[in-house]
Amino acid sequence: MVELKTDTSIDAMYEAGQVVARALTAVREAADVGVSLLELDELAHDVLRAAGAGSPFLGYRPSFAPTPFPAVICASVNDAIVHGIPDGYRLRDGDLVSIDFGAKLGGWAGDSAISFTVGKPRPADVRLIDTAERALAAGIAAAVVGNRIGDIAHAIGTVCRAAGYGIPQGFGGHGIGRQMHEDPGVPNEGRPGRGLPLRHGMALAIEPMLIAGGKDGYHEAPDGWTLRTNDGSRAAHVEHTVAITEAGPRVLTERR
Repeated sequence: MVELKTDTSIDAMYEAGQVVARALTAVREAADVGVSLLELDELAHDVLRAAGAGSPFLGYRPSFAPTPFPAVICASVNDAIVHGIPDGYRLRDGDLVSIDFGAKLGGWAGDSAISFTVGKPRPADVRLIDTAERALAAGIAAAVVGNRIGDIAHAIGTVCRAAGYGIPQGFGGHGIGRQMHEDPGVPNEGRPGRGLPLRHGMALAIEPMLIAGGKDGYHEAPDGWTLRTNDGSRAAHVEHTVAITEAGPRVLTERR
């Protein structure tokens, strides 16, 4: 069931989204060679505490997970696509890092992700991240009243495939509101004009995931959470929470 949010509720979701934006900005600024993933997790946790917000990630346990998620960020490095668990790994020169983060404030959730490089970037990684951002922008641009879920999926997939990248099948965006994961699902590839019609008041987490090697294959790491590319190539993941409005898409997790 898809819950349509009131304009007041969308404003409240924006406040949650801005907690997410502040945390991701802080993590990005702190990420440097020698900094551990656990240190980045603690920094994000500090932002939550300062805002009086909670974490929809910490303790989350979907049906596939062997254990509750133990952190407030997902930290996925190099060939990890999504759901990486922060640990004592210290960032190295040239690493490609994806950070996914959520916050819950006043009963509403926000969810966003960024990808970036540490130290001296590889040109191939810069291209991968740039393409992911363009795919996200294309998906957001398609998130307008009168379009359908398939139009968002098609916009994302077209950008990714044109650049020669793979897309992990079965993973994509989702509805969001009082819970981090709600209906509907938002695939990263699909046919235009298909799927649920987009209406004023819908809120979606739109999140392209790209595999540099061009193939779609991935596997689950031994921790039961992290997804890694089958070919060992690098991956990028970006995401925004977006409200569908009559005035156009409103990005609730926009970073200033």
